[in-house]
Amino acid sequence: MDRGDRIIACYSNLLLSVSIGFLLFSVVSSQIPLGSKLTVEQNNYWFSSNKDYAIGFLNFSDQYSFGVRFNAIYIPSSEQTAIWTAGWNVKVSSKAYLELSLTGEMILFDPAKGKIVWQSKTGNTSVESAVLLDDGNFVLLNRNKSAVWQSFESPSDTMLSGQSLSVGQSLRASSRGSLTSYYSLHMNVSGVMQLRWETSIIYWTVGGPQSAVRAILGSDGILQLLDQQSQAVWSVYGEDHNDSDVKFRFLRLDSDGNLRIYSWENNAMSWRIVWQAIINQCDVFATCATNGICTLNASDSYVCWCPFRSTRDSNSECLIPYKPSCESGSSMILHEHMYLYGIYPPNNTVVQTNLQQCRSMCQKDPSCHAASFINNGTPQCHMMNSRYVGGQSDPSLGSVTFVKTCSDPIAVLPPPVPAPRKVSQKICVACLLEVAAASIVVFVMLQFSIGVYLFRRRKHMMQKSALPHIVPNATGCIVFSYSEIKDLTDNFKQQIGQNVFKGVLPDNRLVAVKDLNASIDERRFRAAVLKIGSIYHKNLLRLDGYCCESGRRLLVYELAKYGSVDKCLEEPRMCKRLTWRKRMDICLAVARAISYLHTGCREFISHGNLKCENVVLDDELEAKVSEFGLRTIQAEASSSGGLAETDVRDFGKMMVVLITGCQNADEACYLSYEKWVKAEKEMAMDQRIVVGADSEELERALRIAFWCLQGDERMRPSMGEVIKVLEGTLAVDPPPPPFAHNQQWPPDDESPSESYSAL
Repeated sequence: MDRGDRIIACYSNLLLSVSIGFLLFSVVSSQIPLGSKLTVEQNNYWFSSNKDYAIGFLNFSDQYSFGVRFNAIYIPSSEQTAIWTAGWNVKVSSKAYLELSLTGEMILFDPAKGKIVWQSKTGNTSVESAVLLDDGNFVLLNRNKSAVWQSFESPSDTMLSGQSLSVGQSLRASSRGSLTSYYSLHMNVSGVMQLRWETSIIYWTVGGPQSAVRAILGSDGILQLLDQQSQAVWSVYGEDHNDSDVKFRFLRLDSDGNLRIYSWENNAMSWRIVWQAIINQCDVFATCATNGICTLNASDSYVCWCPFRSTRDSNSECLIPYKPSCESGSSMILHEHMYLYGIYPPNNTVVQTNLQQCRSMCQKDPSCHAASFINNGTPQCHMMNSRYVGGQSDPSLGSVTFVKTCSDPIAVLPPPVPAPRKVSQKICVACLLEVAAASIVVFVMLQFSIGVYLFRRRKHMMQKSALPHIVPNATGCIVFSYSEIKDLTDNFKQQIGQNVFKGVLPDNRLVAVKDLNASIDERRFRAAVLKIGSIYHKNLLRLDGYCCESGRRLLVYELAKYGSVDKCLEEPRMCKRLTWRKRMDICLAVARAISYLHTGCREFISHGNLKCENVVLDDELEAKVSEFGLRTIQAEASSSGGLAETDVRDFGKMMVVLITGCQNADEACYLSYEKWVKAEKEMAMDQRIVVGADSEELERALRIAFWCLQGDERMRPSMGEVIKVLEGTLAVDPPPPPFAHNQQWPPDDESPSESYSAL
């Protein structure tokens, strides 16, 4: 090493020593020695070295908790939110104090209760000091300056940027008034993050099938689940993620049971919600507790109302008005578009039966108070044996609820009408003038109030529609801004289909972005996207995200490597890979996907536009159906286009296209049926198929396809029957002429033999 190198090395070592010295000084200068004490009366605090955080007693309506809060100079005191409290929901009196004892243990003592209400249990761990770090973590240190205990590992209801929630740890929501909170966010042993009510009700979950070991909120505003190699297995983005101007963020399980990310906005001087787990608050279990049924109002805020409370009942609780001891018998009151569930206890008896049987079973069972009926392909009756119920009501809900009530004739008698009082016949002119003047004043004030209300509502709605909403659903569906869509598609550079563009997510996953290019009501669009995003089936294309911003409506799907089936049929090299076996596998996969949409989802979904263009092939040539549920978004379902029978007919056409190789579906159907009638079915098969089909399997495939094409929709099979035929477990009879019902034969001037050359 020459002299210059030695000088540079010495200088570097000097800089390193100085840097370490400053770091140690900043830590030591903010360290809290043993024997230190904080009291409610003195209102004293310990601070982080950057003064962004403070720890001490926090006032909650004349009750106090000990914890950490924000303390930055530009955050007003009213917004200095608590981010950690000792002992979750422990409240103390104005005489309480906290002491870091000489044995190294934090002790929270309340003289009003005469006892220690919380302690860190670190008395025998060689603690020598404490420190509130610049990231908001309160730490007890030993003589080696190693952490013995830290608030980040004992979270209450909040996670700060950089803080992790490991397997086995939980966040617990703060209580609402005197009601103890049952809401918690939990990381279970399988690495799945769940929102729970008590321990048995899970109403939101993310993670899997990969095994995550911790959740972390990054300083960039991204919430992630990480595996053992610290690789993200699930991510969700706050609306302002990667905004370097945002200094403070936190994730909190709020008292209403919803999980939200907050960011500090300097301009507005307030905390802003940039993401929440559940967009419809009524989907949070027991949102209204026992105070009624949850429903959304015109401003998308939830309200609790009681549809079955007696007018004479002044109790604030909304209870089922039935008592097993009623002597006058019972009756069942029908409530459309309502779903109820038991809260105390939080479980229902579930029976598979029809609507009328559900009503009858509950009415005959003395212990049954109410029953909700749902038909999601499998009709289910949920019976509640308690007066304490919760639930939700919405016109989009397909469920029906029966509420039992005693058939007490006294309950329906009108209240006694008071005897009319004699009114003086004398006319008071002064009284009339006063009444008239008061009426005019009231009218003017009412008109003014209505005008102000309409102006503010219009302004609010305009602001709401102009802002991007980053609110993914429970499945982790990502909400993108339009600028992010432009970035991931490279400004819509590579078009791969009609209004479909190729894109790349930040984690290098390829996606297909479909621009709906339509004006769709925002509320209906979000509701439909939530429904589509909650559907999982290996033969349905997964929805990864969407954009709903300033009139733009886009959907982000996973990208299938080989694209649509119709393009594969056109491309010679890919067509060779579509052997007879592979084509039948595609038909079976599509049938299973459509059957799942019809009978396996919470609500019936008709595809409405099934064709080879909307069936794509992944890297293993596995078929996946795309664009399902778009009719719900675009509200295009009609009396003839939104039924299961329409999907069955379209499936039959798709089968014939795959068998014949002819892209003109109608032409292929006519000509292939003609060949089948003439016992020339082999001539109907795509001549590009190198290895021919088994004659029996070809016969079975054509028969079921022609049954699907029957003009009388009542003769078409269900998708479940189609699956059994394709699997070979159900025999199929020869079909009648599929076009006899509507006589849709080709015109007489067309030559079938000339057209058939395309097959």
